[in-house]
Amino acid sequence: MTHVDQQRTTAAVAAQFEAIEALAAGLAPDEWHLPTALPGWDVQANVVHVIGTEAMLLGEPAPSLDVDLDALDHVRNDIGKFNEAWVIAMADASPAEVLDGLRRRIAERVEALAAVTPEAWDSESFTPAGPDTFGRFMRIRVMDMWMHEQDIREAIGQPGHGRPEATEAALDEIVTALGYVVGKRAGAPDGSSVTFDLTGEGARRVHVAVDGRAGLVDSLPGPATVTLRMPTLTLTRLAGGRSTDTSGVEVTGDADLAHKVLANLAFMI
Repeated sequence: MTHVDQQRTTAAVAAQFEAIEALAAGLAPDEWHLPTALPGWDVQANVVHVIGTEAMLLGEPAPSLDVDLDALDHVRNDIGKFNEAWVIAMADASPAEVLDGLRRRIAERVEALAAVTPEAWDSESFTPAGPDTFGRFMRIRVMDMWMHEQDIREAIGQPGHGRPEATEAALDEIVTALGYVVGKRAGAPDGSSVTFDLTGEGARRVHVAVDGRAGLVDSLPGPATVTLRMPTLTLTRLAGGRSTDTSGVEVTGDADLAHKVLANLAFMI
């Protein structure tokens, strides 16, 4: 079970709520239905997705639809069906109605999070990554909302990371999967290592070493087998399956291993 700092993560959730609400409130009428990097989803669908997940956490039932969700090419699993039910149900909602629904759920969720005890925070919970603590689920929520904020920003041509508290929490969650990417997906050999040198907002250096199995380490005894230097946003777009553009990645070291890692970075569902 993963312990996640409650105060820091709760603050990050609140910061990400504020960032999403401010971004949505500033959308021009014609921007709500711009396509995003997610197949089948426009800008409004990304905002509605936040509404749907927070509504679920508040105990609200998913909308009941007379639609065959399995027939939609971009719906691949049960989580996708849940998400799509909300998107379809609110497809004809006005921007004002969407904003009202978002603000109402945000207010209720902030209040609910403030009441979570430390024991409940560290208790076992469902998460999209499998059973873990409720705290881990909330960090995943920050990451998910942060990713959808970037989807919206990319669509409307306003790139940016939003609030730094949320950016840091989102990256904390994303980097936990880099050992899996390097070892399992890319098949890095035993004894090899990869450094992700992230630049710009949220800059950090993340080291993965393969010693029987791949895992994150605080430091390496020498230069990594390969170092991948890139803007933070490049890593997150690749990891989220939103982009395959690796032209901005600087590679130092084993080019073959670099290619395998970059080709297998898209790990999110």
